[in-house]
Amino acid sequence: MKYMLIMRATDEAFEGFKDVDFNEIIESMGRFNDEMIRAGVLVAAEGLDDAAEGVVVDYSSEPPVVTDGPYGETKELFNGFWILNVASKEEAVEWAKRAPMKGPGLKTEIRRVTSIDEFPQDNEWIQKERAWREATGQL
Repeated sequence: MKYMLIMRATDEAFEGFKDVDFNEIIESMGRFNDEMIRAGVLVAAEGLDDAAEGVVVDYSSEPPVVTDGPYGETKELFNGFWILNVASKEEAVEWAKRAPMKGPGLKTEIRRVTSIDEFPQDNEWIQKERAWREATGQL
């Protein structure tokens, strides 16, 4: 099963990182990623750019409203993720507990990634997506 480990942090946690050497952050994350690679569980891992560079598309009106970041009403921001292929949610939790993220305002949310096999296979759109995944080597 695949699980996404989503890195989240508050504004205060971000402020705390301003005093930490970026090379130290890269090294600790690199060691953690290497450990997951050697264990054969890491599928993907990416960090995200500063929220101030992002936008939000809000669909509560027509046409949708696009707002530039940062987002004052947001209490926590999604900073990056890992996708792991593990046997259970419990195993994903154990990996998350080992992540080099310490301090107030830092959290990892864990969500199972659904498989295309869980959707109705007789659906035209699922069949098209399956064909695309097969053609691009993703299945």
